[in-house]
Amino acid sequence: MTTVFHGARKLDARGQVDDFWMLIDGDTIIATGDGRHPLGDDLINVAGHWLVPGFIDLHAHGGGGHSFDGGADEIALALATHRAHGTTRSVISLVANPIESLTQSLSTIATLAATDPLILGSHLEGPFLAPGRRGAHNADFLIEPQPFELDELISAARGTLRQLTIAPELPGAMEAIDILVAAGVAVAVGHTESTFALTREAFDRGARILTHVFNAMPGIHHRAPGPVIAAIEDDRVVIELILDGQHVHPDVAKLVFTSAPGRVALVTDAMAAAGAHDGDYRLGSLNVTVEGGLAVLSGTHTIAGSTVTQDTALRLAIEGAGIAPVAAVTALTATPAAAIGLGHRLGLLASGHAADAVLLDYEWRVTAVWAAGKRLG
Repeated sequence: MTTVFHGARKLDARGQVDDFWMLIDGDTIIATGDGRHPLGDDLINVAGHWLVPGFIDLHAHGGGGHSFDGGADEIALALATHRAHGTTRSVISLVANPIESLTQSLSTIATLAATDPLILGSHLEGPFLAPGRRGAHNADFLIEPQPFELDELISAARGTLRQLTIAPELPGAMEAIDILVAAGVAVAVGHTESTFALTREAFDRGARILTHVFNAMPGIHHRAPGPVIAAIEDDRVVIELILDGQHVHPDVAKLVFTSAPGRVALVTDAMAAAGAHDGDYRLGSLNVTVEGGLAVLSGTHTIAGSTVTQDTALRLAIEGAGIAPVAAVTALTATPAAAIGLGHRLGLLASGHAADAVLLDYEWRVTAVWAAGKRLG
């Protein structure tokens, strides 16, 4: 079964092409071009609207009122919300929990990923975090990394552990980075008190991501540049950014885009209330209150993830932070794909890539979504 999209305004990391066409066969793009289009079993006239690659979210904890900590059914319901907003491929993020609980969750995600190619695997945001920068992670479950526990977690994931966030200053962290890199896991620096020099050492050991820049880490000081500057200066590093109007000011977000072109990955860090309503929720073992779309640990001012979806992040990037559309789309597609070693297959509307596409109107709102060649919804 072949499908031809035609009459599109294509936008991806390689730029904009008007009167664009794309031929897909099954779950793969097999040809693209502009002008006169080939024939296919099905023709879809995009009628001049934007056609972009499917969004990729490296870091989310739930949505639609459902949490990724809650088992297979909860994960499926949460993913359905994000897919409706253009996120065709997701990494399932887990907050700090006891090791036995995390291994069970990793095994569940591995089982789901075996039958659902839109699930890219898992992300352990905890438990190897600095207590003073724990954010919405339960302090009772934070531990220092040990090789035997890392082996247990890697084994439970059965090759689907995509990312792990670690504070480099913890005892054993550098050895942990070595173990994870050797296992093919993308290591992220985050929830940390790390200095500029120590963060650079972590990157030299193989860490390649900065978890939600500016949040849960030291800021930029003129005598202590910290992990943010270390990441900006290192061309090997992808910088996660939550762009929801609350975690990072739009002008600061623009500064990051300008300082690290092509290396910003927009992430939602979404908890269960994303795409849902205000109210009381759970994030792992902690209570969260959502008012006006702002999620905080109940009774505190500590932000507990976001309620944003990737389509909203795209609009805020373009309309709120003044990011060029090509750069904003790249941050949702090609950059996150490359960060976890999947840039050869995901993130572009190009021959040989997965047939994941999002149709957007002139106000950057999602009107249709295709993943692995099939229309969602």
